Formats: sequence, structure tokens, C-alpha cells
Amino acid sequence: MDIQIATLCDFAADYNGKMVVSGTFDTLAAQALPVVHPMCTLAIRLCITPEDNGQHKFSVTLIDADGKAIDDKMPIVADMPVELPDSVPFMTRNLLLNLQGLRFPEDGFYSIDISIDDELEKRIPLRIVKVDQNQQQPA
Repeated sequence: MDIQIATLCDFAADYNGKMVVSGTFDTLAAQALPVVHPMCTLAIRLCITPEDNGQHKFSVTLIDADGKAIDDKMPIVADMPVELPDSVPFMTRNLLLNLQGLRFPEDGFYSIDISIDDELEKRIPLRIVKVDQNQQQPA
């Protein structure tokens, strides 16, 4: 199984097998901490081949810089059965995970880990930056 696309974004949708992604990001600016990000989407596009046939376990975990899950609802785990006919050389699937109310206790580096069968397949970096609203911007 090959992860062709994995990104955190404001919005994503699947229209007849085409993934539409809007507002991909890797940094969130916060005026106060902890900060809660109201809603975003983890957009993933998988390429599957007949060699991938069988039962698989798919998981997503949002971790801090120390590798600890930042939410007690993590990891998000799902069974992922795959069965392609022998005549099909590959198939792509879009997985869209809407995430609401993500709470970041402090600024720093975080990651979204995507694992298949307990093996890390993709790590998406995310940075939380505390900004001072009163700070003057250079002219």
C-alpha cells in the first residue's frame, strides 16, 4: 500500500474518486495557549495493488514532540479489508478524516502519524506558534 498524498488541510472532499483539497497547512498561530483548532481534515490518498489483499489495521495518532498522544481518543484505529480482483492492476482510494476540536496544550512541534499494520507509513509535521497580537510588524 502506498500513501500518495497525506496532508492536513482546512477542507477536503471526494468527488467521484477525485480528491479536492483546500487550504493545506503545517503551522497554526495561536494568541493564547492552550489553543483549540475548531476543525480541519486529514486527507489521504492510497494506492492499493493486488499484493495488498487481506485484512489491515489503519491508525492515525496526533503526537507531541515526545511521541505521546495529545488526546485520549488517539489513536484512531480502523479495520481496512482489501480485496482487488486479479484483473485490476491497482486502485486508489481517498480517505478523509474530519478532526474537530484538536487541543494543543503548548506551542512547539507535533506530528500526525499514519500507520498501517502497526508500521509507521507517514509522519506529517505540525507546528504551533504563539504570536503576540500587539507585536509591531516591520514596515
